[in-house]
Amino acid sequence: MPDMVEVVIDSVRVSLMSPQRIVILRQKDSERYLPVWVGPYEAEAITVALQEVEMARPMTHDLLKNVFTTFDALLLRVEIVTLRDDIFYGNIVAEVEGKVVNIDSRPSDAIALAVRAHVPILVSEAVMVMASILRERDLQTEEPPASITGEGIGETPEERLEVFEDFLKKLDKDKGDKAAPQN
Repeated sequence: MPDMVEVVIDSVRVSLMSPQRIVILRQKDSERYLPVWVGPYEAEAITVALQEVEMARPMTHDLLKNVFTTFDALLLRVEIVTLRDDIFYGNIVAEVEGKVVNIDSRPSDAIALAVRAHVPILVSEAVMVMASILRERDLQTEEPPASITGEGIGETPEERLEVFEDFLKKLDKDKGDKAAPQN
């Protein structure tokens, strides 16, 4: 097994620009994050499992877990092993009759299965180097510069807002100057 990094699911987020969702994986004991784009159905499958919502009938990933259990296959871990042309590739690693097998999988499906089976999620160090991001400093905990707060400039917050009030008054006047179209 090449150098692998264990990650946990930090969050599942919605893209406002597309129907895609993003699963944010966070390296254990680190502030390194790996965003993985997934489809809406896979995101729902992951979220349902994370929230431990009981479904009346097994979802696809529950069915897959049940198949592994029925055939006495032990799920060991899931892996994100490579990134090519902006596509992540994954594996489901299981033990069957004493033999370790790697099953090719989309990372989203592997993650949904990992949440249900409570197995580790591992990412290749090479993938983390290529695609992970580091958490930026928390800007809210730092003092903003004087140019943003107006400190040292001699203006109060009310004086800084007067510019916007004047702008809004001008907009109201402009709107009143235009007659509504007549039908």
